[in-house]
Amino acid sequence: MADRKTENPHAIFIPFPLQGHLIPSVLLAVKLASKGFTITFVNTESIHHSIIKSSSQSVINGTHHHDDGDLFAEARKSGLDIRYATVSDGLPLGFDRSLNHDQYMECLLHVFSAHVDEFVGNLVKGDVSINCLIADSFHVWPLMISKKYNLVNISFWTEPALVLNLYYHMDLLKKNGHYDPLDKHEDVIDYIPGVDSIKPRDMMSYLQATNTNTVSHRIIHKALFEDAKSADFMICNTIHELESHTISTLNQMQPFYAIGPIFPNKFTQKLVSTNLWYELDCTRWLNNRPLRSVLYVSFGSYAHISKHDLAEIAHGLLQSGVSFVWALRPDIVSSNDTNALPLGFEDKIKDQGLIVPWCDQKSVLSHPSIGGFVTHCGWNSVLESIWCGVPLICFPLLTDQFPNRKLVVDDWKIGINLCEGNLVEKEDVTKKVKGLMIGEKSSELRNEIKKVKTTLQDALALGGSSQRNFDQFISEVRIKTNNMK
Repeated sequence: MADRKTENPHAIFIPFPLQGHLIPSVLLAVKLASKGFTITFVNTESIHHSIIKSSSQSVINGTHHHDDGDLFAEARKSGLDIRYATVSDGLPLGFDRSLNHDQYMECLLHVFSAHVDEFVGNLVKGDVSINCLIADSFHVWPLMISKKYNLVNISFWTEPALVLNLYYHMDLLKKNGHYDPLDKHEDVIDYIPGVDSIKPRDMMSYLQATNTNTVSHRIIHKALFEDAKSADFMICNTIHELESHTISTLNQMQPFYAIGPIFPNKFTQKLVSTNLWYELDCTRWLNNRPLRSVLYVSFGSYAHISKHDLAEIAHGLLQSGVSFVWALRPDIVSSNDTNALPLGFEDKIKDQGLIVPWCDQKSVLSHPSIGGFVTHCGWNSVLESIWCGVPLICFPLLTDQFPNRKLVVDDWKIGINLCEGNLVEKEDVTKKVKGLMIGEKSSELRNEIKKVKTTLQDALALGGSSQRNFDQFISEVRIKTNNMK
């Protein structure tokens, strides 16, 4: 077997069309291509349109642009075989997917698969070298598509292993009265294989919901509880040492590879654009600030926040006197209400803070003047912050952000909560911000995050767990694709 000339795999890679899923997907595509894979990377037309729009705004301001809208042109110039294509998600380009979230999700559940099916069918017909499908685990169609076109089915999970494991055991949660409906709010859940214990309030928002008949629940049930378990391989953007118990449990169910954190060799390098908003450069502003004196604030690319909470956070930041950079996307409250900050707030913070619609988060977090991060606990943000040694103030809003908060605050002790209950009050915000930036807790958190950062670096180093898992995954895929001929 070892002597046989093995051809390099050719994978069609289809990320889930949301910013937080796109970022690690693009990085994974580049990582696979650098190991000899051919990748055909497929964005939805809507995502493609947003990226081109935001990067053409950057051009006006003197930053990079793409040849003919091919996002991977630069990557190919560096010798990587990544082709680029787009497919319709079933909705018109101008449709507001943020405002009409449920309609968009219904489309991803029922309509998108027909477009993917036709698209993959045409690709496979025209190129016999295609032998793998890499799809985000949230898609509902990979099993059907991979079977139909005889492709190795590789599922990419962009969140912690803990979250996947909880979704995989929704039946156990239901049986015990902790899901659909969640009757027992105060219990400690200690019967899920691979999870020592977790409180209901630390589960994903979908598992805490009273109404479990939403489109998001139907997607989760189809994609994760049913479909993803049948994938030939599951690759995950996590680190074995941080979630070893959970990962060994998942490994008993299917070949599971922890290959995170998925970062480029140079952390802030941008070979491929993934921005859905126009980003402003904060470097000059940050350069004038003292070491570790600035708080970075961002609630990510997807979740919304109430006007009340936004105002309390704004006033709390102002009262703290701490310098801050706040990446505040225009539709954070709603795309119908793009002036959500309290009246006159921007004038009051002129010297103290900088508010931008979006920024290059990696370059902000890796700037020496950044000393803390107020975050919604999206998984990319958590990993990036650890890599930069920046402790966190956690304000989870949606989905996996609740279990992510548990990992950060309770398990790894590298962050604190923004508020203890569900109530956001400006006094609390001020207290927490000052505590993280200048309080006694500050050096404790910094010491802990240094240790976790070392764990991440070791995992990616030569002989580290993620590096070994990645190489093993690649050789297993090579064997499987060659056996399928």
